[in-house]
Amino acid sequence: MFDVIVIGSGMSGGIAAKELCERGLKTLVLERGRKLEHGGSYTDWMQPWEIPNANMIPEDELSRDYPIQGKCYAMNETTRQYWVKDSEHPYSTPEGKPFAWIRGYHLGGRSIMWGRQSYRLSEMDFEANAKDGHGSDWPIRYADLAPWYDHVEKFIGVAGSREGLPQLPDGEFLPEFGLNDAELLFKQAIESKFPGRKVISGRCANLSEAQPHHQELGRSSCQNRSFCERGCTYGAYHSSLSSSLPAAERTGNLTIVTDAIVHSIIHDPKTGRATGVRVIDSNTREGRTYEARVIFGCASTIATAQILLNSKSEANPRGLANSSDMVGRNLMDHLYALSTAGVLTGGPNTTYHGRRPTGLYIPRFRNVTEPGDGFVRGYGYQGGVSRMGWRTAALGQPGVGAMLKERTRKPGPWMIYIGGFGEMLPNPANRVTLHPTRTDKWGVPIVHIECEIGENEHKMAKQIVADGKAMVEAAGGHVMMSASTPGTPGLGIHEMGTACMGKDPTKSVLNKYNQAHDVPNLFITDGSAMASSGCQNPSLTYMALSARAADHAAQFLKEGKI
Repeated sequence: MFDVIVIGSGMSGGIAAKELCERGLKTLVLERGRKLEHGGSYTDWMQPWEIPNANMIPEDELSRDYPIQGKCYAMNETTRQYWVKDSEHPYSTPEGKPFAWIRGYHLGGRSIMWGRQSYRLSEMDFEANAKDGHGSDWPIRYADLAPWYDHVEKFIGVAGSREGLPQLPDGEFLPEFGLNDAELLFKQAIESKFPGRKVISGRCANLSEAQPHHQELGRSSCQNRSFCERGCTYGAYHSSLSSSLPAAERTGNLTIVTDAIVHSIIHDPKTGRATGVRVIDSNTREGRTYEARVIFGCASTIATAQILLNSKSEANPRGLANSSDMVGRNLMDHLYALSTAGVLTGGPNTTYHGRRPTGLYIPRFRNVTEPGDGFVRGYGYQGGVSRMGWRTAALGQPGVGAMLKERTRKPGPWMIYIGGFGEMLPNPANRVTLHPTRTDKWGVPIVHIECEIGENEHKMAKQIVADGKAMVEAAGGHVMMSASTPGTPGLGIHEMGTACMGKDPTKSVLNKYNQAHDVPNLFITDGSAMASSGCQNPSLTYMALSARAADHAAQFLKEGKI
């Protein structure tokens, strides 16, 4: 019997486990994937000449085993161990409505491969649903989460600059990774020609300067190698393996079980409380049950919906915590792949050292300092300006010997790349359900995902592309490529919203503490809790919600409320 079971060991699960263990609660973390060892399981040590196939996965294997995962920018020969084989983990979508579910099943989850961009939601994000009528009103506001943003940022380490922008609140930052010379020219051009826009260094969870509390966990400063998606032996970026789980382990209160696929949550209709979790061993396929006083759902947005829907019973015929019929609904992802790239003619004749782990960020300006043309909410841009180097000169072009060597010594032109991330409105028709007949090889019903981009998003997408081209050209760039349509939903890897927070139990799943309206000892703190998406990368918000909910859960247990 444990005090708490945490389902999932990724971004939110790791932080929840840390906070719960530090409050003296005996905590079990269940991970459906295999065990990874920090450092020992990584491939960041591999040199280019040691990597097969120039770091590319053979096309026959991609089409057979990774038709969906292979669309992810970070999927390659050195990282394939972190992504699921689509051939072994099926799901269904309606004809003509694809959804790219990007997944990693292992200890630490996608915290191993994440892009580490770390931004707070703002007051306007928490107020948006109430103001424009889309989705369920958040039961919290920025002031409720601000101290927990502080808490998480200090622990994980976020490098960034303080800008004083209401749409992108400042945080507890380590020194920023500074912009290079060409990016500073880009910044000057954009901010002078578009006074309501800002170009800043991307805020990222990499240690620009490791602090003593990071070093105590064996973490050190970033080496500017930019191999982050392979795992970092230095522990220079935050992941569950390098950071939150070791912090939980040192309390002596943590138990981890891997290869444990959660089938469903057990509910006692007499007390109205969850009593435990049913698990299937992924190797032996044997079932077992773990009991606890409190359950934390941190399995990720779609998986959490799957677990809740599969936890149906006579008392809960539509699934657990689903009296509102909102479990699985309001699936969101950010608009993605709306990119513009160009050559910066006349860039500075300078170079730079290393490959810093972040680029530039252009915070939201539409419906803030500039109006949106027929759409609500807004978008930001991520990208960078970099010089083409030896890879461009050496790969894919003929040449041998001295001629090839000489060519690789000369830096190429400066290239500008910016990609928009746009907010997707909550829509109950975008949803996750269980397939009525199909199961996976463990006997669990597979999910059926129905999600499409709406009219507001299509209008926004056009403006994202137009603004992107205008900014590249305003900086003196020659546009070489510009996207015309958004990428497939899911490719943003920011899926969220299937068990949303809200004030009204008939229109939402969770209350202001991330506590299920229907089940008082069930807390859900992964992306499924989000009532709206904002346009900022959401992982920092997941972690802040997790830390806050863990604090409340511990207090409620102490007071005998759950």
